[in-house]
Amino acid sequence: MNRPSVPSVAVPLLTCLVTLGTLTAWTASGNAGRPAKLSVSEGRVLIPTGNDATAAFFTVRNTGGADDVLTGVTGPTGHRAMLSRTVDIGHNARSMAMVRAATIPAGDALTMTPTTLDVMVSPPPRLGPGDRLTFTLHFRDSPPRTVAARAVRPGG
Repeated sequence: MNRPSVPSVAVPLLTCLVTLGTLTAWTASGNAGRPAKLSVSEGRVLIPTGNDATAAFFTVRNTGGADDVLTGVTGPTGHRAMLSRTVDIGHNARSMAMVRAATIPAGDALTMTPTTLDVMVSPPPRLGPGDRLTFTLHFRDSPPRTVAARAVRPGG
């Protein structure tokens, strides 16, 4: 009869014990199964300079233990709100591209800016400095968040 040697049994057994110990410590520290925990700060919406569209920007913080995904935005009545991203198309030119979703990483934030991700609003509403518009951000795993965006001049 051929019996396995002690070293050949010890390595898999030791590996299992180390893995089990690591998972136990991770769970005991409260990290296992911690869902996303989102908060959205008041945003900014640019006072329109034309008739096509304007943009709104928010910061979504995730202090939870799991990623979540921003899947869409509902804007003011009578105006479409869509996630969009500025993309370089070459020769110092840029264009807008619609975005289906954006990840909010666990323990991090998604910060929208004029040169990255934003919420395109079309047609643009009439706004003066300090006016507020209400938006609802929709997520894959978390409940929707309704938040205001304060009107600011471009560059402000």
